[in-house]
Amino acid sequence: MIDLATRRAQLEERMTFLVERLRELDAELDSHQSKDWQELATERETDEVLERLGQSGMTEIAHIKAALARMDAGTYGICAKCGEEVSQERLDLLPDTPFCRSCAR
Repeated sequence: MIDLATRRAQLEERMTFLVERLRELDAELDSHQSKDWQELATERETDEVLERLGQSGMTEIAHIKAALARMDAGTYGICAKCGEEVSQERLDLLPDTPFCRSCAR
């Protein structure tokens, strides 16, 4: 069983990684300015993928921030829907989840 301080450190480490990755994606998006039409079309396709990755990263950051807030409130590991305890196995797989297995379905 992982203690709360260790879990918090894991979540904060993941969030730091995601924030840095978003900066890299943003820099990559800013660097695309080709004047060649074919290259520009390819860059735009790449930009769409990078934007989706960025959106996914921002969503995960929001989930992590919510999990950290639940830790501060003393409700981390308690299902936000039914109030039952979230299993340790589920938290090991999805440390930012607010739901138990049953309510997540």
